Amino acid sequence: MSGALSQDLFDRSFGELINARAQCLEAALNSDVIFYHGGMHPMFFRYFRDFVEEVREQSDRKGEAVSIVLRTGGGSAETTERMVAVLRKHYTHVNFVVPDFAMSAGTIFCMSGDKIYMDYASSLGPIDPQVATSETGDFVPAMGYLDKVAELTTKGDLAPADVVMLKSLDLAKLALFEQARDLSIDLLKKWLVQYKFKDWNHHQTTNPGSVVTLDEKEARAEEVARELANHRRWRSHGRNLDLEKLNALRIAIDDYSDKPALSEAIRGYNDPLTGYIDRQQLSFYLHNHRVTF
Repeated sequence: MSGALSQDLFDRSFGELINARAQCLEAALNSDVIFYHGGMHPMFFRYFRDFVEEVREQSDRKGEAVSIVLRTGGGSAETTERMVAVLRKHYTHVNFVVPDFAMSAGTIFCMSGDKIYMDYASSLGPIDPQVATSETGDFVPAMGYLDKVAELTTKGDLAPADVVMLKSLDLAKLALFEQARDLSIDLLKKWLVQYKFKDWNHHQTTNPGSVVTLDEKEARAEEVARELANHRRWRSHGRNLDLEKLNALRIAIDDYSDKPALSEAIRGYNDPLTGYIDRQQLSFYLHNHRVTF
């Protein structure tokens, strides 16, 4: 058997395996399932839009729910907002499943969902939107720059090196970073109230049983957004915000750690697919068992 033919058979067999496991996960979550690997960057938006449209068109499920199995290092808050608009155009109920990690803008993306599924090994991350620099077009995290400027401008005495650094800063770029930070917080607050908190109608700890008002939901969303954007607390752009840390923030997570059937369905789909992506060194990948990307 030639090497090319052998590889073709392997690819076909692997595709059949992944498609079968995607169907198992759809049954477990009672929703369409879309796998998303890659950054939340403008260059990927059209692929995502067209993919979601085709999945919805070809789906034979009667419900209007979708579960996004998400693996991302983050990206642009503006692109995230557009992706949320696409999902909400085609689905009334959106879940996020994070078997590995969803950092920065990926965390914002998850907060637009009705449910977030994670286990003890999963991780979200602090909010740190990435902004394209005018010189190169490369994306850089905004909060690191803003935190450093805040640190320098609150010092009593500046060292000569600090003065040189402050003089070299592009004020327009700093304003852009501030806008990206504020947009990220605003989006998270909006989506928490609109989706994640929509069924939070009665208090469970403070004044148990009392009605939760819209003002209380908005105040709670503001608190969560500010804490997720507090890099002085988390110390690192890539800090692992696991179940323990998220529970401390009182963010409701559907923990499947001790649900063997659901855990097997999620890992059985995610793990071989991400292993393939890593071996092939793919920067962006979408999957649904009905649609070819």
